[in-house]
Amino acid sequence: MAPIIERVLQNTELGEGPHWDIATQSLYFVDIFSKTINRYVPSTKTHTKVHFDTYVTFIIPVEGEKNKFVVGLGRDIVIVVWDGTSDKVEEIKKLAEVDNDSPETSENRLNDGKCDASGRLWAGTMGVERINGHVKPNMGSLYSLGNRNLKKHLDQIGISNGLAWTRDNKKLFYIDSPQLVIYQMDFDISKGELSNKKVHFSLKNNNIDGFPDGMTIDEEENLWVANFGGYKILKIDSKKPETLLATIDLPAKQVTSVAWGGPNLDELYVTSAKFMVDGIVLDPPDHGTLYRITGLGSKGLPMYNFKL
Repeated sequence: MAPIIERVLQNTELGEGPHWDIATQSLYFVDIFSKTINRYVPSTKTHTKVHFDTYVTFIIPVEGEKNKFVVGLGRDIVIVVWDGTSDKVEEIKKLAEVDNDSPETSENRLNDGKCDASGRLWAGTMGVERINGHVKPNMGSLYSLGNRNLKKHLDQIGISNGLAWTRDNKKLFYIDSPQLVIYQMDFDISKGELSNKKVHFSLKNNNIDGFPDGMTIDEEENLWVANFGGYKILKIDSKKPETLLATIDLPAKQVTSVAWGGPNLDELYVTSAKFMVDGIVLDPPDHGTLYRITGLGSKGLPMYNFKL
């Protein structure tokens, strides 16, 4: 049976960071350029959002805390109190500021973020993007935040992007989009440390156009990678380097991220964008849409919440 691709929501400028919350059976995501956090509840088809004054880059529920989320806001990692339905948040509390050690990085912003199985946040940054699609190169870093301790792990990053861990928490897969590769690193979950960074999959070597963006993993430990600029999702074997298992074609050119959701974690939610790059206009409904793909024959691993 062929996968079924549905349009769920339209008109996101730069949809990103989908996070499926099992407790509430809802999908949280951001629209970076529209500066919004969003919640979509499939059972009621309800969509709610809140606007901010600056770019908002990820939203992840706080474990055991109702209506609390860790959010990327510009260069700040903050805790937001939001009931998930109103158009305003109740509170914003700053936890940490990244890339504040140099005037050169003062215009950076956070990008993708996810939590590991211990509830530690991993989030990276990217350089300023004065013209859409043209990011100041090699200005970003990758950080972790756990027990109120902010730690920098990597620097000289172009655009810090997708993150995915193996089931045993011993490997982290990581994307720096302009490098056109998916990296694999050894991961020590108890210490929150990375080592042995190496290329696992190269889009260039596999003759794939576009850039790797957001990423998730299924219970068989296959990687599902959004292909920005390539109209597709890549299914990649995490155990065999340079092994492309399948591609899922989409009407959207700027595929930004993916997350498993639904009651059985067998529905793939896909964010996309529609912002103009180099004069090319992308119109709804194909572009800037949140998609749901069913019938893939795969199930995801659960996403972890942030532990304060």
